[in-house]
Amino acid sequence: MIRSYADFQAFREADRIALRRTFSVHLMYDEVWKFQRLLRRVEYITNCKKSKGVFWRVVHKWYSLRFHSQSVRCGFDIPPNVFGSGLSIAHRGTIVVHPDARIGQNCRIHVDVVIGTRPGPDDLVPSIGDNCYIGPGAKIFGDIIIGANTAIGANSVVNRSFPEGSMTIAGAPARKVSDTDSREFIIATRSHKKTLG
Repeated sequence: MIRSYADFQAFREADRIALRRTFSVHLMYDEVWKFQRLLRRVEYITNCKKSKGVFWRVVHKWYSLRFHSQSVRCGFDIPPNVFGSGLSIAHRGTIVVHPDARIGQNCRIHVDVVIGTRPGPDDLVPSIGDNCYIGPGAKIFGDIIIGANTAIGANSVVNRSFPEGSMTIAGAPARKVSDTDSREFIIATRSHKKTLG
């Protein structure tokens, strides 16, 4: 979670590297990069500045409206303070994430993913570790834990925990299909040794 301006800068840089974006004139037309920049800006203002007076409440409202507009444009329903640094959204398309879900650093996520609650009286949501790959169409529900370095296959329905991580899960319902971890799927932001060590 972003707790300072230094965190804000570090999160944005980690996101840029994870997305493999370079600084160029084309970045201003990149809808996903624009969304992620606004996401991090709203997180920073919400966590660090919103309570510091009328000016910052107005700034928060301004960026929140821009963030909402960009969310609608991209098809994303991703609330602030859910993803760790190094988020990599593959491209525009429907992604729905519950506001209470927690996803670690260096997550690669594709379209048609839903991370939400299981039907019932309580909003019990998933917790997903660092360095996870979430394939297109995956549905992840309930009070479950997905361990670090897990790859979740396309169109999987994950409704039970896999806390040990470092594997590939797939199917409906999801089950372990191999010992191949997420390094095979994630666009690495660091060497494998640093990522997993």
